[in-house]
Amino acid sequence: MLVLGIETSCDETGIGLYDTEAGLLSETLHSQSALHADYGGVVPELASRDHIRHTLPLIRQALEDGQRTLDQLDAIAYTAGPGLAGALLVGAAVAESLALALDIPAVGIHHLEGHLLSPLLGDQPPTFPFTALLVSGGHTQFMAVHRAGDYALLGETVDDAAGEAFDKTAQLLGLPYPGGPALSDLARNGDPLRFSLPRPMLHSGDLNLSFSGLKTAVSLLVKSHGPEHHADIAASFEKAVVDVLCHKAEMALAQTGLSQMVVAGGVGANRRLRASLAERLASRGASVAFPPLRLCTDNGAMIAYAGASRLQRHGLPTHRAGAFAIHPRWDLQDYARG
Repeated sequence: MLVLGIETSCDETGIGLYDTEAGLLSETLHSQSALHADYGGVVPELASRDHIRHTLPLIRQALEDGQRTLDQLDAIAYTAGPGLAGALLVGAAVAESLALALDIPAVGIHHLEGHLLSPLLGDQPPTFPFTALLVSGGHTQFMAVHRAGDYALLGETVDDAAGEAFDKTAQLLGLPYPGGPALSDLARNGDPLRFSLPRPMLHSGDLNLSFSGLKTAVSLLVKSHGPEHHADIAASFEKAVVDVLCHKAEMALAQTGLSQMVVAGGVGANRRLRASLAERLASRGASVAFPPLRLCTDNGAMIAYAGASRLQRHGLPTHRAGAFAIHPRWDLQDYARG
């Protein structure tokens, strides 16, 4: 089965081409970071317009790179939510229109399912069941993944997601957009033990998280220390976030009785998080799997794979294209049950 994946939930236009026998054939990606840099964050209207400009050229490039043609496609998968409404509409409209023209199914995919399954595209994919940490700009959640399509929420952030906390802290430090990667780069030159920062909800006894208090503590540090201390502040902040995530990850494994942790989402590319999780989980006889670095951020490959997996589980629908819906807010469990 050959599936084209389209991801347009926020500020990356991603296309993937996945074959259930040959694997991932190609992927193309356009990032809007430069477009939104002057505004310090994503401007939804600009994001939607940019998706319109790039989606079709990227589809053509992915087909060319994968040495396939449109008439060879068996289905098209697209991100139906959660995300920015206008951005989601672009990908959904393109997918449904192409599917209608080609007389093949189009299937809406939950963005977080794409991230959850993205490590399965790696060279050493994990096996089911596993616990998962979804950690990005919009979501920080611990999930129990029993199999594809069977997910249970274990805990989540009660305020800022980890990636959002990185971005907001980067703004406090005067770093350019996108803030998370810039902060991590700055932290490499700092002393992570220089400042004692809070570890919110570290001992809450559950798997929920909070990062807003940590951001407030950083704000006070920035006001009382000059720019020469920014690298140490960045390193101390990064270590605080990683310490909380590692502690909760160990709790999640103990709670589920599983020995595999999967980390997905943009913050999954963070060097300190990768190294610390691997070390701490190995000490308890557990393993951790990450998607390839290029698949940590939003991408079409994970949507193509999630679409192929869903179609294999449920079969190709008799419904072709027509009316469709997007879901800017969408519960993963509701999606999985649908």
